Amino acid sequence: MDFTLRRIRFARRPEENRERSTDSARRAGAIAIMAGSILLAGLPATGRAATSEAVDRAALRVCADPNNMPYSNEAGEGFENKIAELFAAELRVPVQYTWYPNTVGFIRNTLRARKCDLVLAAPTASELLQNTNPYYRSTYALVYRKNSGLTATSLADPAMESLRIGVVAGTPPATLIAKYDLFDQMRPYHLMVDTRFESATARMIDDISSGEVDVGLLWGPIAGYHVKTHNPPLVMVPIDPHTEKGTRIDFRIHMGLRYNEPEWKLRLNGLIRDKQDEIRAILMEYGVPLLDDQGNPIDAPK
Repeated sequence: MDFTLRRIRFARRPEENRERSTDSARRAGAIAIMAGSILLAGLPATGRAATSEAVDRAALRVCADPNNMPYSNEAGEGFENKIAELFAAELRVPVQYTWYPNTVGFIRNTLRARKCDLVLAAPTASELLQNTNPYYRSTYALVYRKNSGLTATSLADPAMESLRIGVVAGTPPATLIAKYDLFDQMRPYHLMVDTRFESATARMIDDISSGEVDVGLLWGPIAGYHVKTHNPPLVMVPIDPHTEKGTRIDFRIHMGLRYNEPEWKLRLNGLIRDKQDEIRAILMEYGVPLLDDQGNPIDAPK
């Protein structure tokens, strides 16, 4: 009798062990799910939403500088303001701005903080944002007084060796200064400034007008705008990228958005494609020197 019971008990042990193993696995899985939920709940809102689109479809929410002509200002006078209005009209929504000076912390405090959904000028991709397809391409330019007698088209001109040349520190033309050994002629201007209180490019333009600087090296959209609006008259000569081998002085400009928003990126790329002629016309109205895909000047809208 005792032997039979022992055999029965022995025969049941593997099944009991399997049931106990299954129960243990279920408990472990439940604990893992609870732990994951607790961990997720502890993440900030931006972390929890990192894989979902946070675009506000009721408005075109634009991150922009309130005082950075010709790009944007609070009065809506910049070409980025006009392009935003163009897109908003196509989307049939109003434009809504989050204003922040285009200096250190701009992306972090606007786009990444989810206060807005679109940056209208992003020259290169970074860990902070992803790019749309490019919507224009431009180049750096020489700017000088119309009555100066200069005819220079590049820094290779021998006349540059006796001129005072304005350069925004840290920009590609600073590389050209080194390439042509013009350090003694360089007059530097700060790159990162709070545009609410200062504009390095506007100050350079004033110095060119007064004769403090003979030639300025400026990014094309900025140069074109000041030449178009400034009095006394100035001359802008876009630098031909084909003549400066080894030094990049022309760039494609994209729009910027957050990562993990594929539907929004697809929509923006569609707008850039469909509205390219209107975008080009706006840019040319502001004097922006445009290049085609081969780096050749574009003289007029299609």
